[in-house]
Amino acid sequence: MNDEKTQEKASKIDLNRRAMPHQSPKIRRNNFDEVALGYTEELAKAEASRCLQCKKPRCQTGCPVEIDIPAFIACIKKGDYAAGIKKLKEKNCLPAISGRVCPQESQCESKCILLNKGGEIAIGRLERFLADWEAAQGKIELPKKAPPTGKKVAIVGSGPAGLTVAGDLIMLGHDVTIFEALHKAGGVLVYGIPEFRLPKAIVARELDYLKALGVKVFTDFVVGKTRSIDELLKEFDAVFVGTGAGLPWFMNIPGENLNGVYSANEYLTRMNLMKGYMAPKSATPVKKHLKVAVVGGGNVAMDSARTALRMGAAESHIVYRRSHKELPARAEEAENAEEEGVIFDVLTLPLAYIGDENGWIKEIECIKMELGEPDASGRRTPVEKPGSNFRMPIDAVVVAIGNSPNPLVPATTPGLDTTKKGTLVADPETGKTTRDRVWAGGDIVTGAATVILAMGAGRKAATAIHEYLTTGKQQTG
Repeated sequence: MNDEKTQEKASKIDLNRRAMPHQSPKIRRNNFDEVALGYTEELAKAEASRCLQCKKPRCQTGCPVEIDIPAFIACIKKGDYAAGIKKLKEKNCLPAISGRVCPQESQCESKCILLNKGGEIAIGRLERFLADWEAAQGKIELPKKAPPTGKKVAIVGSGPAGLTVAGDLIMLGHDVTIFEALHKAGGVLVYGIPEFRLPKAIVARELDYLKALGVKVFTDFVVGKTRSIDELLKEFDAVFVGTGAGLPWFMNIPGENLNGVYSANEYLTRMNLMKGYMAPKSATPVKKHLKVAVVGGGNVAMDSARTALRMGAAESHIVYRRSHKELPARAEEAENAEEEGVIFDVLTLPLAYIGDENGWIKEIECIKMELGEPDASGRRTPVEKPGSNFRMPIDAVVVAIGNSPNPLVPATTPGLDTTKKGTLVADPETGKTTRDRVWAGGDIVTGAATVILAMGAGRKAATAIHEYLTTGKQQTG
């Protein structure tokens, strides 16, 4: 089918993208239950029926893990969900996760030919439908693995990159062991993303699937302290480093050491991994804040602001130096935040945090901004408006302006080169680092990015590691 025929077919089909049921904003802002409720079988079939089944599917070119998107959608249309989830898992061992948090609108869905008519297929929602359908069956069928190769691989970090490498290599017959520094595996999936966006039971379910395949997981194991990379290389044939970007950035403005000023890492880890959201039932101490400002405009900022509302804040503000149009957060996340009552103070820059006599923050001094010429990122540069200073009463600030990799692994591994930003030097196509038999991928290489990009890097690294384990050749791209 050529593009003209595809376009002709597109003009005849249903362009009504099926909405996903959600909790109402008034209800969900008071609980941590999942906001998006998922497609029913009827909705999933109706949405799948809209797919054109292009012979040269553009959607696949936008998928970092190269899922055969038309194939799994065709299975949904036919009602053969078992075949659909099997097709999905050929390329993606974490479909319930990526179906929820992957920015499909800027990746696979942005390539859909129906986008030209405003009716692109809801690929991510269909992916989630299949993963949730499988879980509802109560028994997950394990695929057949390749025969054991006798080769052993150590994976440092259990975030999306590490889990993807583990899933790919265990299927290829290699012995895989994950080492995680925290007391629960999952990396950013468990410490960073709130329950209302990604329930932790789903992360645990995906981990259980990998364990059932044979992946071994050790928690409370800090590589660089408990054992070094060099020590792991004595036992394992290859090592993959996927330790993420957990070192928070601050603005270096006055008052950042005041009580009530949190990094987003601390705030979300306390609420998610340490179960602060269950207070007072959990053992994690949580101070109730009534007026919270979150500095930043990305998904982490939205997660923090929405969490603050659920923890009882009367007001939760997003303080962002550019305009609403430039928000780096997914449009869906920003919309959800606005629906729930988050206040957006855009074109606003914090200059200082002001404390009371007891050392607790009470105000932010800010200045209004206006947009100038585009910078290197393509976004217009924010410029201060002289004389527009003002103060905002506040009793907590969450700083969500970005992260860098933790320097522990490179600092304890001679010959493992880093960039000026502290990320590991690694080939973008293979993940090969400057150390023999060591690969890396995800945020430790790119800096803070999306879950699906980390998974894509994990797939590339797994392919390169397998090549090395079977041929002795270490690809360099």
